[in-house]
Amino acid sequence: MSRILIVEDERKIARFLELELLHEGYEVETAGDGRTGLEKALTWKPDLMILDLMLPELSGIEVCRRLRHESDLPIIMLTAKDDVSDKVMGLDMGADDYMTKPFAIEELLARIRVGLKKHRVSGVAAASVLTAGALTLDPAKYAVTWEGQPLSLTKKEFDLLKYLMEHKGQAVTRDALLSDVWGYDYAGDTNVVDVYIRYLRHKIDEPFGVKTIHTIRAVGYMFSYE
Repeated sequence: MSRILIVEDERKIARFLELELLHEGYEVETAGDGRTGLEKALTWKPDLMILDLMLPELSGIEVCRRLRHESDLPIIMLTAKDDVSDKVMGLDMGADDYMTKPFAIEELLARIRVGLKKHRVSGVAAASVLTAGALTLDPAKYAVTWEGQPLSLTKKEFDLLKYLMEHKGQAVTRDALLSDVWGYDYAGDTNVVDVYIRYLRHKIDEPFGVKTIHTIRAVGYMFSYE
């Protein structure tokens, strides 16, 4: 039985979600503020967290940021704002997905199933350390190094690099990256792939004078470096 933590300060929404998830057979815990939610995430060890953006004590963004130092727990962020900058910030701080209120419970349940499945699959593959020349990516430790020197990547940068390294030598389309790294129905700015490719190049290629991520015209990108 999968365990789901709901961190939501609106009691009616929290109770509604709790009842729906219990009905679906999940084990459920709730928290009404960010600080309590963070504590429960670290002690109760849920399999997935539903996290509201606007919370007392600690914001959803801050909960996400702190939790990512300790765990790769799947996080679905809820936001009342239909603002791309809020969504991008949430994803950048470590959220795996987001939904804008109001939302259909059927869609949330579908995203929960996807989040749990992806986490189980990534957990099975987590033991495989990826290397390319001086670059090493360790999924189990959520760490990237260059000649042993740690590199500071956000979760989304890490996920993107991991995907590219797993498909080393293959041309990967932007649509594939959006689907597999950002989520099956990502509805944000489609230029987000290009933006994060620039972030990775700025943190890896430029400092070390190498070229690991190649642009494939009219297709997408390819990771190649020995």
